[in-house]
Amino acid sequence: MVKTKKYILAKHFIGEPKLTDFKLVEEELPKLEEGEILCESLWLSVDPYMRKYTDFQMEGTVMPGGVVARIAESRDPEFPKGRYVAAYFGWRTRTIYNTREENKSIYPKPYLLPDFGDLPLSLGLGVLGMPGITANFGFLEVCEPQPGETVVVNGAAGAVGSIVGQIAKIVGCRVIGFAGSDAKVKWLKEKLRFDAAYNYKTTKISDALREAAPKGVDCFFDNVGGAFSNEVFRRMNTKGRVCVCGAIAGYNAGFENVLVPMVQPYILSKELKVQGFIVWNHASRWLQAIQENMRWINEGKIVSEETITEGFENAPKAFIGMLRGDNIGKAVVQI
Repeated sequence: MVKTKKYILAKHFIGEPKLTDFKLVEEELPKLEEGEILCESLWLSVDPYMRKYTDFQMEGTVMPGGVVARIAESRDPEFPKGRYVAAYFGWRTRTIYNTREENKSIYPKPYLLPDFGDLPLSLGLGVLGMPGITANFGFLEVCEPQPGETVVVNGAAGAVGSIVGQIAKIVGCRVIGFAGSDAKVKWLKEKLRFDAAYNYKTTKISDALREAAPKGVDCFFDNVGGAFSNEVFRRMNTKGRVCVCGAIAGYNAGFENVLVPMVQPYILSKELKVQGFIVWNHASRWLQAIQENMRWINEGKIVSEETITEGFENAPKAFIGMLRGDNIGKAVVQI
């Protein structure tokens, strides 16, 4: 019998997740049936969305999350043994998946990874996976940037924000990023070529925006929400566009505890376009964004940074650290 290890949600998170909220268990997997594949996870993704999604799942169920996995055994010729897949199997070392069952999950079905060439497979969880796809579609299609426009992105040193800023530079925009440490600010300026970057913990947001965007902001890619976002709305230009991708400011505190002034007056008076973006709803087009991002990497236009945690047993630590902002770029666990 093949065994798998998995992390389950032992207790719902109250505020910041704790190590005792997770439980590592082992189980035996059944024999492979027709139409099934056995996948061995190589890389595990930890992402902000997991913090809120667990509020809606039962205790004792597997922690959600994406993996890059190798097909160890297959009884479906469309998923050959030895190929690699990106899948939302959750925090598991091995998974049996029936490729012929209807997908009733909010997550996309597992898909075969294209040939990455010399690029690491872990990028299938970052710039060549969900975060990179989010940055590509969310920014280009919601914000509709034009050359010469000013773009603000918060969470700019994270998996999504760092790619948004680089795509904005590719299309000829002026980019202002905000992150949570001086080291991240330095990285944004020196490595990613942001035009301006600030540590939101030590800088008054309104002062930074007046300095870096004296003529206002045209596009705002919002990963954070809360009081920060309110300050950007104040500086938006007429007909500006806002992509709301995340709200990490309220994930641990609880949205009901994040009290900020209304933004509706700015939306109305400046005729702003404000749109939420859920990447799962665009699963049929993911390969398009993956191929475009891969081309930009190979052309030297996108730099991909990863914060790697070694060992499946350290996944909870990686998750908690990511929520604290310990990572630069994409946080992944090597299993």
